[in-house]
This record gives sequence, C-alpha cells and structure tokens, in this order.
Amino acid sequence: MSSKGVIGVFFGGFSVEHEISVLSARNIVNSLIKAGYRVVGIGIDKEAKWGAFSENELVKFLNDNRVVSFGDERLVLPVPGGGAGKALYHLSKKSYLSIDCAFPILHGTFGEDGTIQGIFEHIQIPYVGSGVLGSSVNMDKEFSKRLLRERGLPITEFIVFEKGEVPSYEDVSRKLGNAVFVKPASLGSSVGISMVENKDQYVQAVKDAFTYDTKIIVERRVEGREIECSVLGGENPIASLPGEIIPRKGFYSYEAKYLDEDGAELVVPAKLDDNMIEEIKSIAVKAFKVLGCFGLARVDFFLVEDSKIIINELNTIPGFTQISMYPKLWEVSGIPQHELVGRLIEIAVERFETLRKLRRFYI
Repeated sequence: MSSKGVIGVFFGGFSVEHEISVLSARNIVNSLIKAGYRVVGIGIDKEAKWGAFSENELVKFLNDNRVVSFGDERLVLPVPGGGAGKALYHLSKKSYLSIDCAFPILHGTFGEDGTIQGIFEHIQIPYVGSGVLGSSVNMDKEFSKRLLRERGLPITEFIVFEKGEVPSYEDVSRKLGNAVFVKPASLGSSVGISMVENKDQYVQAVKDAFTYDTKIIVERRVEGREIECSVLGGENPIASLPGEIIPRKGFYSYEAKYLDEDGAELVVPAKLDDNMIEEIKSIAVKAFKVLGCFGLARVDFFLVEDSKIIINELNTIPGFTQISMYPKLWEVSGIPQHELVGRLIEIAVERFETLRKLRRFYI
C-alpha cells in the first residue's frame, strides 16, 4: 500500500476455536493501530452471522469480551466483486463498508480451512495468509502429512479412519506402539486431542474426537523436544529463530497454549547449536512451500534424542495471543509485532496485485 489503509480484522467465527480468535484479535488490533493503520472489525458469531465494529467499538469490545455477539443493527454481508470500496454491505445503514485488506484471525473451521479465503477471493480484496488450497490442505492433517512425506520431509507415523472403520487398539498399537495421540483430522489449538496409553483411553479418545470431526488421525507418540518455528513471506519466505515449548502438565494442550500462563515454559529462542537452528529453519521453509502456504505459518517439530527432526504440523493462522509463539519468535528474531502485521499486509497486497494481472477470460 502506498499509504496506510483500512484493515478489516475478521475474528470470532463458527468454530470451537472462537474464543482463541477473540484473544488473538486483541493483539492484532493493537498492533495495527500502533503501526498506523485504520481498523474496522468484522465479528463472526457462533451462528456464523457477520457484524461490523468501528475502531473504537472494536478496541472496547475486545478488551471486555471473549465471545462475539451483536444486535441486528450491526449485520453486514460480503459483496461479490465489490472490491475495496464495496467489500461489505451494512444492512441497517444501507451503505457499503470499505476495506483495503482483510486480516483474518479466524482459527479452525470456517476460518483456517479455505472457506473464508474463498469469500475474500469473490469479494476481490487482498487478504493476509494462505490461499484457498494452502489453507484447506494444511487444515487436513492427513493430506498435509501425505504431501510432506511424498516430498521426502520427515513426519510422524500415522493412520487415518472414519466412522464405521475404526481399528482396534490392538491393531493401532501393533502399527504405532502403545502410546499414541488421537486427534480430529481437521482442528487446531489441541482441541479434541487425547494422549492414549491403553485400550480404555483409546476407546474414549476416539469417541471424543468424533464429536469434532468425521475423520480421525492417530499418530505415534514421539518422545522429544517440542520445537516451533515461524515462517513469513510470499515467494521467498524466511524463517524465524526456533523456540521450544516445555509443557508442565502432560502435553501442550488447549489450556496450556491459551489459558494457563504456567501451563508450559516457552524458551525463546530455543537452546540449540547454530547448525541445528539453520537445519530447522531450512526444513520449515521447505514445508511452507510444499504445502502451498503464503504469508505466514507456524511449523511445529519434534526433535528426538538422535537429533532427528520430525515435522508435527503447520498452522496457517497461528495464535497471536500474548503467550503465542508465532509473534514471540519474530520478536526475538528482530521483527516487533507492529512491524510484523505491517509486513503481512504488504505481502497480501503484493499477491493481490500480481493475481489481478492474470487473464481471467479466454474470449
């Protein structure tokens, strides 16, 4: 952008990760304002309705609330083909809402899976983060792991199944060992994840995971250090210094990530030798490219005793809360958060301008 524009922060969402999105949005909005952008908020409630907040209303709302709610007077609708000048239509005011760039901080389903990205494509505005394909591929743990494996990148061993084809714990343990993680295939923030070590735990974990998704992934439990690395950029992405997570209560659960400041120790940057740091950064960038990411992603690793690096997963809309690793890692790598959000917007606008030059019609 040649000058600071209006950034639409999309937050909340029709997702089990709704509350985390609100916490992330608080930091994003404060950073955007500090960076000199004008901000409007588009809250999405738990019924998937959209509502608009002015900058002052948004700051107050995010400071006071954890769940998006609003009256009918705030309702807005996306306008296909509207562009920056007519991105959204305010139903009560009967007027258009202008947004120069969308900044989605919608974690999980209907925010991180390509659905909202498809809407932005139809609205015809720039947006921060991966496109439709990169978002959907990374949201599905099965397909992302298969792509990484096909390109020779190290991953955890896994099996996948749906209802009606659930393998026994005995079959799972023969393939993956007695200690495994059971996960919904398409959720983040450790929602619905269970650490399993026996048959009874396995049966309950599968039952719990199926309440969140129709497909389950079971992974071999890896004993090792949990390392995370942030990636930023478009065609030539760069990686941050890696950080380490040391859970204090079992594994890095939803509570430890977002609610309990004592749930895990965050070592930023991680205590690693220079060669290991460079190798982790290199693999992070390769994984980012292989899985079609754009703009930003956090790459999660395991580092096992023999110094083998294993990719756990990638998150295309990583948390931006006060205790989230993505912004923390860039902070120690020399990019403060207000500068980071500015770079993300610049990357989004550059991509939009590039794609807009492509031919869309043959005749």
